[in-house]
Amino acid sequence: MQGVTMTNSRGQTAAFRLAALLGGAGVLHFVTPTPFDKQVPRALPGEARTYTYASGVAEIALAGGLAAARTRRTTATVAAVFFVAVFPANVQMAVDWLRSSKTTTAMKIGVLARLPLQIPLITESLKVRRTS
Repeated sequence: MQGVTMTNSRGQTAAFRLAALLGGAGVLHFVTPTPFDKQVPRALPGEARTYTYASGVAEIALAGGLAAARTRRTTATVAAVFFVAVFPANVQMAVDWLRSSKTTTAMKIGVLARLPLQIPLITESLKVRRTS
């Protein structure tokens, strides 16, 4: 029985970490939307701000769902899908920054280094799903 408790405890800690990250990012979509607008792939129809706000709402909702034990398993699955779905926006941001003469070399390195960080977010979400 102790193994189950350890697994659930680790899963809960991972869920709370993801919830904090998603909640903070979601709030930033409303506090400082312009950087997020710039990440929206231009191929999408409509206004970038609509996507910025919609993804902010989604992130806040995911944070709440991960924090609540009753909805954690389902929300963790949705979070993994969400992290895959927003990856094109991260790629768009990297492309834009790499093409820009206004972006410093350090920023270009940072935006490229950020791309593979999506993988741990996805795997952490799947871990929470498994342990919930």
